[in-house]
Amino acid sequence: MNIHTSELEVPSNGNGDVIDITSQVVIEVDRAGIKNGLVTVFIPGSTAGVSTIEFEGGLVRDLKVTWDELIPQDRTYAHNLRWGDGNGHSHIRATLLGPSLSVPVSSGQLILGTWQQIVLVDFDNRPRNRRFICQIMGE
Repeated sequence: MNIHTSELEVPSNGNGDVIDITSQVVIEVDRAGIKNGLVTVFIPGSTAGVSTIEFEGGLVRDLKVTWDELIPQDRTYAHNLRWGDGNGHSHIRATLLGPSLSVPVSSGQLILGTWQQIVLVDFDNRPRNRRFICQIMGE
């Protein structure tokens, strides 16, 4: 079994920014030369997460609105009272979305649905470059 690990970055505006990282993951699968296996995408940090979505403007907007309705930014959070950084909502949203995603690889291709893309969602309250790890295992 071969293992290929890479660390990548994408610019983010924060505040629920949804970033399609599918093409970067595809490039890493190609670089790894692994034809059959599994790719894991992991977000190191506690204010962003990763998932799949049909990456189109309407659905991206709907997702942002849903996060705002479920976990509003302007609520009083104990984290904000303790640390004063105003991103308590970011931590809760990221916890619910989760920091990792695994996708099968077959014949050198990600096995995703027709309208399914891999997205990084940055919930933090400031812009920055977000890191993510791609680890591809297989043969």
